[in-house]
Amino acid sequence: MIRISELALPLDHSGADLEAAARRRLGLAPEEPATIAIFKRSVDARKRKAIRLVYILDVALPGASREAELLRQHSGDRHILPTPDSTYRFMARAPADFSGPRPVVIGMGPCGLFAALTLAEMGFRPLLLERGKRVRERTVDTFGFWRKGVLDPESNVQFGEGGAGTFSDGKLYSQVRDPRHLGRKVLTDFVAAGAPQEILWVHRPHIGTFKLVKVVESLRAKIESLGGEIRFQSRVERLLLGDGEQRRVRGVQLASGEEIAADQVVLAVGHSARDTFAALLAQGVTIEPKPFSIGFRIEHPQSLIDSCRFGAQAGHPKLGAADYRLVHHASNGRTVYSFCMCPGGTVVAAASEPGRVVTNGMSQYDRSERNANAGIVVGITPADYPLGPLAGIEFQRKWEAAAFAAGGGNYDAPAQRVEDFLAGRPSTHLGAVLPSYTPGVKPTDLATCLPDWAIAAIREAIPAFDRKIPGFAMADALLTGVETRTSSPISIRREDKTLESVNTPGLYPGGEGAGYAGGILSAAIDGIQVAEAVALAGMGAHAQVRTGEP
Repeated sequence: MIRISELALPLDHSGADLEAAARRRLGLAPEEPATIAIFKRSVDARKRKAIRLVYILDVALPGASREAELLRQHSGDRHILPTPDSTYRFMARAPADFSGPRPVVIGMGPCGLFAALTLAEMGFRPLLLERGKRVRERTVDTFGFWRKGVLDPESNVQFGEGGAGTFSDGKLYSQVRDPRHLGRKVLTDFVAAGAPQEILWVHRPHIGTFKLVKVVESLRAKIESLGGEIRFQSRVERLLLGDGEQRRVRGVQLASGEEIAADQVVLAVGHSARDTFAALLAQGVTIEPKPFSIGFRIEHPQSLIDSCRFGAQAGHPKLGAADYRLVHHASNGRTVYSFCMCPGGTVVAAASEPGRVVTNGMSQYDRSERNANAGIVVGITPADYPLGPLAGIEFQRKWEAAAFAAGGGNYDAPAQRVEDFLAGRPSTHLGAVLPSYTPGVKPTDLATCLPDWAIAAIREAIPAFDRKIPGFAMADALLTGVETRTSSPISIRREDKTLESVNTPGLYPGGEGAGYAGGILSAAIDGIQVAEAVALAGMGAHAQVRTGEP
């Protein structure tokens, strides 16, 4: 096939217009047979009066000779190239009579799901352990917390089938390098599990919570159909390790006391598994602090963002709800940026520990809620808190507890109008922007909920963002605190080639919690890579290497 990139058309064009433009670009006659498929579509809104859709297309012609001829004709055009081969090929296969020790996967977020799925597809029948509940039971608990303020520490936004990404915008894009096109496998598997077909070609695909629930259930069913086993409400208490120089994984012990033998353990817990990190550190697993970010959620009317981004074209069905990405380098040396922007979404309660308030953002598939929300966060490094591998966790807890107190001690979140925040005075009432956070919010002074340097940086950034999006600093825009779980505050060190822990052979840290991903897609990609490492190195003689097999 031939790939055409950077093919731009006006917003109101038809499928026939697109095909005609592709034919003109290649120099094909109208009657010449060709199959044209959209690989990616993005929006160019830099000129609001002339918004365009920009395509990457794959064109298939009957006969390789004709494709080769066209590629020769356009050899100097970097936007006309052979379509890269994005077919996923399994690294190894277990023999049909495989009876070796099963790999254990801890955690059922995107990393754990795709590690288990890939191992199951290769025939290694993994055992998947999840501390929380099945996704539908978990949904009941989570919505119950949002309505009534009663937190279940083992079943919430952070813990349970699907991981933290289940209660999010379901964003399926990433900036990680992906030369093997593993992200394509992830998206293809999502579509096979019931996700909308369009996630394969829209520029910034997302699913939304309700659709993600069904997708996660379908992925679970596929793992089980391939011989995998899944156990819920099975929290891993500690690793079973050999003694002395033979310090390698021998299995895991559950909170119930049950011991499960395993030579390979994939650690795919999320970044909120703080008790697990403490247990691993106590057992000598190498853990280091890493940078992350903290801040608030900010809400605006979605109509404001749409108008600023799309002008008179706001509301066009091909555009949907507008998003934004903002960054400001503050005078105190801090970087402030928008994080996890959720068009037409809600701010959600994301606590996983009693006595703490944490916020996150979520959208459904249609992104039709009245408000836009995003994290406005400040980058921090281990130099900002006391030394120690888990010091970042204690730093998070400090400000989450401060937010809990500022919100009234009942899981209501502290909130402040932007006008009041910029003026340095407490809010006593809300304005035109109604909060979406439940159980509820308490107008107050958010300056007590983050370090002084973070408050100063955000106060400087908001007016700077207003110059890019007029109205961003509107008086009644609403800040809600606190956003602390942007990424993991720790890194569980692993070898670059084998992906095993640097000092605990047989332990494979992966995904967001271990510090190797930042979102659904990148975590799923890392899960695939970890599964491949387990299959190739961990299974030893049992693995039959077939690198060319699709």
